[in-house]
Order: sequence, then structure tokens, then C-alpha cells
Amino acid sequence: MTDFAYGPVDILLVGFGNAKPHQNLLTALIDTLQTDAVRLIDLVLVSRSEDGSLEVEEIEDVSEVYGLGTVELEASGIASGEDLDALAAQLPAGHSAAVVVLEHTWARRLASALASEEGEVLASERVPAAAVNDLLTQIRS
Repeated sequence: MTDFAYGPVDILLVGFGNAKPHQNLLTALIDTLQTDAVRLIDLVLVSRSEDGSLEVEEIEDVSEVYGLGTVELEASGIASGEDLDALAAQLPAGHSAAVVVLEHTWARRLASALASEEGEVLASERVPAAAVNDLLTQIRS
């Protein structure tokens, strides 16, 4: 069997509106990381000023400010350069976001088994949580 060191990875742009990330969001991230379902590969904070200029903060530089001192990144710097530019282009003036790179550790073994059988994921689509919750609420009522 193919033995992958990493599972599939998602790169997310998570917007905060015009503020920096709230503590409850950071606590939810830390709690999720502690489940071992995902592993944090990289985390970068981006802010676009009202004049359109972009500020980028590597989490290592501000982890104590946000209470993330215990969070370790697997590969800091994987989200950089062109990736950050492309993602930050979606960020409106006066808003902030985080570029979050998460490995789905829960899927590592499944991905290894699939690769061993010469299989592959042919399509993948993420349905936002709000859409799933709205749909299931409508179905159940």
C-alpha cells in the first residue's frame, strides 16, 4: 500500500470583515486542531487598507498577540507569493482575512489506499456549512 505522509490539503481564505480575527474563532481553530482531524500547515493574516494596500502577517510574527503561541505549523511559508496575491485579490478594501492551509489528516489513510489501487479523486466540491444547514433545516421541517 502507498503510505502517504500527508492527506489532502485545503487552502481557505477566511474573511473577518473589517476586524482582526475574534477570539472565539481562534479558540474554535485550536479546538479543531486538537481533535487531530486536521493539521495546520500554514496560516497567514492579510488585511487590505481603505487605499487598497495589502498587509501580510506571518502567524509566527503575531502568534502571541492572538493567543496562538502553542500552535505549530507543519510547513510555514507554503502559502506565499502568488498564492497570497491571488487570494488577497478577493479581499475588499478595509477587510481582513486569514489564508489557512489545512491538511485533512483523517483522509490520509483513505488517500493512501486509493493511490495503492491506482484510484483517484475525480471531483471534489465543498458545500459551505451555512448552505448545508439551511438545506437540512428545510428538508426536516
